[in-house]
Amino acid sequence: MNFIFTEKAPSPGGHYTQAVQAGGFTFVSGMLPGPGVATDGPDNFERQVRATLAHCTSVLAEAGCELTDVVQCTAYIVDVKNWPEFNRLYAEHFGAHKPARAVVPVPELHHGFLVELQMVAHRAA
Repeated sequence: MNFIFTEKAPSPGGHYTQAVQAGGFTFVSGMLPGPGVATDGPDNFERQVRATLAHCTSVLAEAGCELTDVVQCTAYIVDVKNWPEFNRLYAEHFGAHKPARAVVPVPELHHGFLVELQMVAHRAA
């Protein structure tokens, strides 16, 4: 088992690591937009999604993975009305690669954020 950490993504706020590698898989913990990302304004949701995707990409890179290695993603978004915008930004970020995915509307997230992403990637040894 290998524990992954990069300073290019927010440090864990609890008793967990940014990601763990085991058996060819990389399990990225739930990532929030992180400190320094405003939680208001007209482009608030888009800004938060882009920041969160960037954090996940940084953690994956530290683990030796790319977005094309992602096999599953779970997205927690505040307010189901944000689903179409999330889908647009997610598709823009992932391009032609389409991992398995679940989008879970929730009433609220920690620190007033609007999105949290958790990913699983796989790289053959």
